[in-house]
Amino acid sequence: MPLTHPDNTPRPHRSELAVNPIFTREPVHVPTYDLPSRGTDPEVAYQIVHDELMLDGNARLNLATFVSTWMEPQAARLMSECFDKNMIDKDEYPRTAALEDRCVRMLAGLWHAPDPHHVVGCSTTGSSEACMLAGLALKRRWRGTGTPNIVLGANVQICWEKFANFFEVEPRYVPMEGDRFTLSAEEALRRVDENTIGVVTIMGSTFDGSYEPVAEVCHALDELAARGGPDVPVHVDGASGAMIAPFLDPDLVWDFRLPRVASINTSGHKYGLVYPGVGWVVWRTPDALPDELVFRVNYLGGEMPTFALNFSRPGAQVAAQYFSFLRLGFDGFRRVQQECRDVATRLAREIAALGPFELLTDGSHIPAFAFTLRDDVRNYSVFDVSAALRTSGWLVPAYTFPEERTDLAVLRIVVRNGFSHDLDLLLDDLRRALPMLEAQTKPARGHDSAGFAHGARSRG
Repeated sequence: MPLTHPDNTPRPHRSELAVNPIFTREPVHVPTYDLPSRGTDPEVAYQIVHDELMLDGNARLNLATFVSTWMEPQAARLMSECFDKNMIDKDEYPRTAALEDRCVRMLAGLWHAPDPHHVVGCSTTGSSEACMLAGLALKRRWRGTGTPNIVLGANVQICWEKFANFFEVEPRYVPMEGDRFTLSAEEALRRVDENTIGVVTIMGSTFDGSYEPVAEVCHALDELAARGGPDVPVHVDGASGAMIAPFLDPDLVWDFRLPRVASINTSGHKYGLVYPGVGWVVWRTPDALPDELVFRVNYLGGEMPTFALNFSRPGAQVAAQYFSFLRLGFDGFRRVQQECRDVATRLAREIAALGPFELLTDGSHIPAFAFTLRDDVRNYSVFDVSAALRTSGWLVPAYTFPEERTDLAVLRIVVRNGFSHDLDLLLDDLRRALPMLEAQTKPARGHDSAGFAHGARSRG
């Protein structure tokens, strides 16, 4: 198989890595793509890997990702103590299993489950796995006779397209139209029939950071069922928003307060404030998770139920999630998320005031917002803006919207915990970049230069 860069372009073959002699007592040559015939001193091996990773982007300056890039040192220490614990082995590590159960119940309470102490849920490797499990539960509860389908907006994360493909469910996408970039109750209802296993709503679209109208969708489905139509459940993909809305928008009804919401997922490693590798899914009642999806495994001397897609994985992230819940409490989470929203809305206002930019959203839902160039800006593109900011270390993605709005190219900024003092530095770098961009006679980069893997479906 030919060697390629991450963008799949061929790269020259390098058979060895030469190690600086200052790190070793004598020159060392390490094979790049073959297993070394002999071992390496641990300090040398560390230095080789460390130096290679220095070429990665700075995670703290990555304004593309929703994933947490900072935790307190106590959390990192706790995680290092749990890396060797296998999360699946609940018989051998019962206290780690207990922490997982506590987190599930805390989330169920946060999302107003009818009985938070009698729900089912689990940790996962992230929201993608959680969505797969929620989708599987919807499919198993469905009692239709035709081809199962699922209704969702064109702005869903790519994991839902994978779910539909992997588990043979027809995806029925609600396309974007005009200034509507999310699902609407009316458009969702048009695609529902007796073979619809569920409707997916998103609390925090990755395209622009906005909440979808979960309550409106549920009410429309309630009316449909009351008229004798199909009784269709709703899943809320709260990868980001399910850890924002409970703290900042307590009066917004989007969760298990709506009887039609069967399940909710979130990413612990996003606004759950944990390092990458943990997601959560919770069903409103045990009946919402079909029992045939729960496997009872005799593992190392004890029988345990499991319904995750993955088996062995470290317990470190679950311990870190419980640490975050314990460390911050409700008020701590509220203050952290409010700071993120305040920074996002201020940054959006400042960028809009610069002149050439137009806001699509302002960061007042999840702390992320999208903006584009005014129609009269013709000499540079959003992709040029992204590239100019990258020279200062900032990773600000530029991308086009999906089908029906592929004409719209935007930039998006995500504000995470810890991004506050950097705000003025980003604005200064953007201001410095604008005169150089305005000196161009035409855009240097077009849609084909968008090197950002958005994580949402885009067939444009």
